[in-house]
Amino acid sequence: MNRRRTSLLISLLTWLAALAVIPCAAEPVAHQRLSWARGATFYEIFVRSFADSDGDGIGDLRGLTSKLDYLNDGNPATTTDLDVEAIWLMPVFDSPSDHGYDTTDYYAINPQYGTLADFDSLLAAAHRRGIRVIVDLVINHTSNRHPWFVESASSPSSPMRDWYVWRADDPGWRQPWGGGRTWHRMDGAYYYGVFWGGMPDLNFNNAEVRLAIKQVAAFWLMRGADGFRLDAARHLIEDGPGEQQVNTPGTHAFWKEFAAYVRKGAPEALLVGENWTSTDQIAQFYGSTETVAGGDELPMSFNFPLAGSILQAVRSGDATPIVSTLANVARLYPPGACDAPFLSNHDTPRVATELGSDGRKLRTAAALLLTLPGSPFIYYGEEVGLEGGKPDPNIRTPMPWNDREPGGGFTTGRPWRPFSEGRAQANVEWQADSPSSLLSQYRRLIHLRASSPALRNGSIAVLDAGEGNRQLLAFVREAGGERVLVVHNLGLTAVTAGPWDLHASEAKLLYATAGGATARAKGDTRVTIPGACSAIWRLK
Repeated sequence: MNRRRTSLLISLLTWLAALAVIPCAAEPVAHQRLSWARGATFYEIFVRSFADSDGDGIGDLRGLTSKLDYLNDGNPATTTDLDVEAIWLMPVFDSPSDHGYDTTDYYAINPQYGTLADFDSLLAAAHRRGIRVIVDLVINHTSNRHPWFVESASSPSSPMRDWYVWRADDPGWRQPWGGGRTWHRMDGAYYYGVFWGGMPDLNFNNAEVRLAIKQVAAFWLMRGADGFRLDAARHLIEDGPGEQQVNTPGTHAFWKEFAAYVRKGAPEALLVGENWTSTDQIAQFYGSTETVAGGDELPMSFNFPLAGSILQAVRSGDATPIVSTLANVARLYPPGACDAPFLSNHDTPRVATELGSDGRKLRTAAALLLTLPGSPFIYYGEEVGLEGGKPDPNIRTPMPWNDREPGGGFTTGRPWRPFSEGRAQANVEWQADSPSSLLSQYRRLIHLRASSPALRNGSIAVLDAGEGNRQLLAFVREAGGERVLVVHNLGLTAVTAGPWDLHASEAKLLYATAGGATARAKGDTRVTIPGACSAIWRLK
């Protein structure tokens, strides 16, 4: 064992020993330090499809490292980067699949992506630029090739038998979303795997499993990871068939235990939950705010209902679904909860496909995402209008850096998967120098958001757009002595709206996706905004 690994192991064991005595009890509110994540713009990356450094057609960590300046060059004065503040790496641990959600070794990097040294180099380069890095932590299940499961399945008397969920018969449970069976036969017994037989669920009622997962988390935090995206967070512990397989008291109890553990050793580490469900159930995963600001369970969760509402509103030209979802969030989320809005991710059809690659609608969707409260997540390629629909591999195609080369700037070899349709214009090189491109809009909006206290972390007050103006979404955001008025016209015709009593004497236009947006702020505030336009004014 080399000296560096020995030193790391000693540090890890020391930290684990200290954490072993942590009670899952009340702790000071100030113990969680996540101000860096509140309002920050995140960027989701499928490493396999982002950038290939060695010509084998598969993206890797060195390739990603070479593209960091595209994401954030570390210089606040430049505007040619996206200015994202954090990246989420889809699974990078060893796995037999392309997607990586069936882990075979939690302590090893997928050799197709590189090595632990490459991961360390990526972290160092990202941190120099002010980019935080969170990694996908898939703990509801492992691969059926994981040594833990191989040992568990070897015999009913195996010491690791109880690391997974076994029983003698099949009770006939179906997947809670109405899919197939969840119990899988093996050697005369049945094991539970909610997604499929190749991904058996770990048994989180077992204290040894809980400790093993904490050790995994500690390992990556010690290496410098800034937190975790937690896959399938509502599925950990099952109490029975149907809806008793999700959102159970045992699942919430584990996340409180895990979150307390992480806060103790790494109070700046972010935990983002994937809870693909309704607003009221997502709200429960924040936990209690009585002792921990923002919640004592998961401090951030993806807002799946809002993603659906944004796309529905943009498609229909009616802002009502967004207004309704924002009202539900305000009513149901605990005080200080940090939202994670997004438009699409690796499991959903891409925004460009959902919106028919309509440039006006793509601009409106982007402006909505980047002006609403929370910490927005952008799926790689979304900023250039990358297309892709089901099945999932078509949503995870290589990043189109240019259209000049056969490998599209992604690889010098043959890409592991063909590029999506529309690459001639949906590529970085084509859009980088065009002020009117979708990429340029993302850049301007993210930079503006980062420099505006109101857009980054401000409160939101939705305004009444008036009778017949359902195509309009208007709101005021306020923080740090700054107030901004944001108006989105989802329709195709110009609208005049107001008056609103905003106590403003001046409205300075900061951003508009089309010319002709005006605001009068002497007395009551009124605005005129063209069709398919989003505009932002600073109020004084």
